Amino acid sequence: MIVLLSELGLNSWFDDHVRELCGAGQSVARVVAIDRGRILVHDGERELSAELLGKFFYKAESAAKFPCFGDWVCLEHHSNDRDGSHPDEAKTFVTIHSILPRRSLLKRKTVGYDEEFQMLASNIDVAFVVMACNYDFHVAKLERFLVMIHEAHIQPVLLFTKIDLITAEALQLLIDDIRAASIDIKILCISNNTGDGLDQVRQFIEAEKTYCLLGSSGVGKSTLMNQLIGENSFETQAVSDSGQGRHTTVRRHLIQLKQGGLIVDMPGMRELAVAEVKEGIEGSFADIIELTQSCRFSNCSHSSEPGCAILAALSSKELGREHYKNYLKIQQESRHHKKQNSYVEKRRKAKNASRVALSKTKQRKLRRADPEQEDESG
Repeated sequence: MIVLLSELGLNSWFDDHVRELCGAGQSVARVVAIDRGRILVHDGERELSAELLGKFFYKAESAAKFPCFGDWVCLEHHSNDRDGSHPDEAKTFVTIHSILPRRSLLKRKTVGYDEEFQMLASNIDVAFVVMACNYDFHVAKLERFLVMIHEAHIQPVLLFTKIDLITAEALQLLIDDIRAASIDIKILCISNNTGDGLDQVRQFIEAEKTYCLLGSSGVGKSTLMNQLIGENSFETQAVSDSGQGRHTTVRRHLIQLKQGGLIVDMPGMRELAVAEVKEGIEGSFADIIELTQSCRFSNCSHSSEPGCAILAALSSKELGREHYKNYLKIQQESRHHKKQNSYVEKRRKAKNASRVALSKTKQRKLRRADPEQEDESG
């Protein structure tokens, strides 16, 4: 299906970067799916399978240097008919030449590995945090999602699903808990079963913007995707005996909605380990950051010092203890990840230095064994 690149999310912010990075004969396209290393891009006319140039593998120092789902990239078009003798039979293929700067990058700590982080998606405008109000919701869990989203400079929206399974009073108590934790976020309440609230979600989605669904497995993300696109394109599974849904989505694909806007269902997150998230913490725990500015001492540890604004707020219950505990836990994880990154970076530099030293040693041995080579090089 032929579409305007603006409908795929290309806007004026990217224009200067396109002119700077995309050379003559190159075109711009958006990464709409990555599946088992296969990169699918859409150039406005069709979806193409794109290959990576070797430079990405030789020069990339981290995962962030590789194409990510949602990226805008510059493509080079090639033909495999090298001698030009069979132009009618020639087939074209594309390679990714460069990646345009990202307006946003959604990422999380890779659980159980030394990698810096796992890239989830780039150039997302709004992240829907999808939580089932009958079993999945915890304020601390929501705060973790918000830290990750704020770090990426993305607008968060909470989507409460399965509201038909609890009373209106119970739903209001959950919302009150959110506000009590000083979380100022737009909340939309829906039921995929009855259809309640779905029109609000459709009206919220704007043309030429990109949205993603984040949440645990089985909260109704795939069912919601089917509701929004108007057809059963995404596989769903019946809920278990406990009332929880089962994991369905295993890959990501950017879908253009009929009413405009683009949306992607992300695979369910069983664990949500945060990376180094200084800005995310500041955005999600602004109330606590503000309180610390009122402490009598600038180096206050918030443990026993007189004039500590945090201790006073905890004592008066102006600040919730669970809210503060979660802040400390996430802050500790972020510091640990920063130290780990520093260690990994030092180890990488040490390995590179060893390779260079080994290469020079081999060159000296070769020159000693072959004096003529030394003379020629001189």
